[in-house]
Amino acid sequence: MRGELYRAGDTEFTEYRIMMNVDQLQHIRSLFPHTAQGKIYLNHAGTSPLSTRVVAAMTNYLRERSEGRLENYQHDLPMVAECKAMIHKLIHAESPDRIALTTNTSDAINIVASGIQWKSGDRVLLNSLEFPANVWPYLNLKRHGVELDFIRESNGRITTEQILDGLTSRTRLVALSAVQFLSGYRADLAAIGELCRRRDIIFAVDAIQAVGAVRIDVQSMHIDALAAGGQKWQTSPHGTGFLYLTEELQDRIQQHHLGWLGVDNPWDFSNFDQPLASTARRYEGGSLVMPSLWGYHAALSTLLEFGIDVIQHHVLEITRHLLDGFAQTPGIEVSTPQRDDERAGIVTIRLSDDVDATLIFKKLLERKVHAAVRDGKIRYSPHFYMTLEEMEVTVEATRECLGKA
Repeated sequence: MRGELYRAGDTEFTEYRIMMNVDQLQHIRSLFPHTAQGKIYLNHAGTSPLSTRVVAAMTNYLRERSEGRLENYQHDLPMVAECKAMIHKLIHAESPDRIALTTNTSDAINIVASGIQWKSGDRVLLNSLEFPANVWPYLNLKRHGVELDFIRESNGRITTEQILDGLTSRTRLVALSAVQFLSGYRADLAAIGELCRRRDIIFAVDAIQAVGAVRIDVQSMHIDALAAGGQKWQTSPHGTGFLYLTEELQDRIQQHHLGWLGVDNPWDFSNFDQPLASTARRYEGGSLVMPSLWGYHAALSTLLEFGIDVIQHHVLEITRHLLDGFAQTPGIEVSTPQRDDERAGIVTIRLSDDVDATLIFKKLLERKVHAAVRDGKIRYSPHFYMTLEEMEVTVEATRECLGKA
């Protein structure tokens, strides 16, 4: 199926291999007011702007606490259940029971890393591309005698073959980002998950750069644990995120922290002789951050309204335009893979050694183009409400800043 991609600012419409029509794109752009201010925001891999729906949901909650019902915690619980149900749909989990809400990716990863019953000499397989949030929780296990092995990246990629070569007889867990935060490389999670499943190795995925931008299917990808903060591609406030884990892995985790919400019936306040919750709720601890969760609810609702397949196609199409434009620009080396199945919403470029990336970043900001600098490279990360014309403006602005216009 083909769709129409709106070119903001004129009356032309061009067909591309996406499934978002003109009315859809105009509608979603209206939910992000900065688009009407001439700002081209290209740092969703860092943190996302909040939509008017998210702001309204959080504002309504705060107003209710200030001048309405005042005490409304139990009235918020249906919203919490709906968040889990939406995440379950977004990642194709077995059920909402497999979802625990967390405040960020690190908290979710630490639940897994600290809960496994490690033995001295056990090994965790990582790689040289990982963001620190997916490294420090495992480095912290060295006090238990756990050893870490690091695969060296190859052209910004971590492949199934490299992971196979990196496994040892003592490897108990493979930790991997679904999409690498700098190169933008999207791993073959299904092949890696199958490899780990055959060897009874836990496959733990940091999916903060994937969920909300590309399709994730935890079941077909044989993922045992998946963590994702909500503030990036899920377009949610800070303080939101989730942990998915299989029931089998949950049974193997002995959690180090337990709060009142983690038991079978939290509202039976005087009963201290009851089992833990049979669901992933056992990891949620104490009272949840309701203002942020109301925003999360609004953000997730919007993603599902448009559909992750539509979003993925749109993101891949507009980033393709960035890739093509940068590939034709002297003085730029594209660090992101070209193949659609090896990338998501991140496009990273490397400049000539004599060019200061931070200076180019500042010049782009003067043109209302918001990118990011990471490791001396410039990273662009557009989302599904953005247009082809904005990508053209971005490429041209980058050329001008480089003196290549």
